[in-house]
Amino acid sequence: MQRQELSGFVSEKHIGLMLPAGTYIAVEGVIGVGKTSLARLLAHKTGARLVLEEDFENPFLPDFYRDPRRYALQVQLNFLLERHRQQSDLKQLSLFNHSIVSDYIFEKDRIFASLNLEQRELQLYNRVAELLETDVPSPDMVIYLQSSPERLLTNIRIRNIDYERSISLEYIRNLCELYSRFFFHWDKSSLLIVNATRMDFVNNIKHRRSLLKILQKMPAGTTYFNPET
Repeated sequence: MQRQELSGFVSEKHIGLMLPAGTYIAVEGVIGVGKTSLARLLAHKTGARLVLEEDFENPFLPDFYRDPRRYALQVQLNFLLERHRQQSDLKQLSLFNHSIVSDYIFEKDRIFASLNLEQRELQLYNRVAELLETDVPSPDMVIYLQSSPERLLTNIRIRNIDYERSISLEYIRNLCELYSRFFFHWDKSSLLIVNATRMDFVNNIKHRRSLLKILQKMPAGTTYFNPET
């Protein structure tokens, strides 16, 4: 859990965001959509504690990208257990009314599991996940960043992480479809769906201001945000 100071945003101190004590916001979306960048921005603007998914500490992830069939179950269970550990810590923080911004939700692992695991493996995985889900808190709002598969793959190539180089456009397209289906049925919290294909909340002040303005209202239900160009 981290509290970030981002020098790239400090020139806009007047564009802040006040959250009620104990508010929990989670940012979600497919690989390369900018979840962590937005989570860092929101934590900076609100003074909330920042919780980042520990993707790069999964020892099976590089092997999975080389041989998905062989390592799918190991990588999914490792992610599931690590996310449960982090989310259990969040539950403790909520007792002290800390506001939290995270770059993932616990349930996201089910999306990847449904894509990567064979039927028997998925049944085993789901049994474990159902037991663990009872221990984790639900966010007050989820921000779901949507983008085109082509833009996502470009972002992945730009960040140039070794074990992500084998990710295919087809894999990204499948993930996008699964994410869309998942959030179509989301009802555990407020949901803000953001069209991030042409959005640049790091460098575009207009986009950033518009997004913060919406979040300040903490709208209930499902809200769609399509930033102006």
